[in-house]
Amino acid sequence: MSESTDSPSTRPYLIRALFEWCTDNGFTPYIAVLVDDSVRVPNEYVKNGEIVLNISMDATSALRLGNEYIEFKGRFGGVVRDILVPVDRVVAIYARENGQGMAFPMLASSSHAPSEGTQAHAKPAVLTSVTNSTSASDDAAEHPHHPPSPSGGGKPSLKRIK
Repeated sequence: MSESTDSPSTRPYLIRALFEWCTDNGFTPYIAVLVDDSVRVPNEYVKNGEIVLNISMDATSALRLGNEYIEFKGRFGGVVRDILVPVDRVVAIYARENGQGMAFPMLASSSHAPSEGTQAHAKPAVLTSVTNSTSASDDAAEHPHHPPSPSGGGKPSLKRIK
């Protein structure tokens, strides 16, 4: 019995589920995104080809977690910007307060859509901790660019459990 290569990705469903889990438990949902030409975010906040976005209801307006795209309006340095993130560019979603969440496999090509069947067979990993993160869309939470971290430190560090 073989798995169909045109199965829809589970990624958008898992993102929505973890977003709901964060919201229901009073946590702040963050997404880590690999940035390329298909991602519409303020480039001045992109570091090493990645950006971390606060997607909480307090930090966004008109949030839409669709099957193809995550769309919202967010404030960056006090200026409202339209954000568009293809779901396949999201590499993790996690709670800022405790780092719990899920990481997704990186795509084989960072500038093109995944080849047929790539996502259908990829398995997400569970995050056990994120040591620190910076968010470009955190104005609504009154901590622009440097939200508090659960354990201090610099760049986010993800530990994957398979």
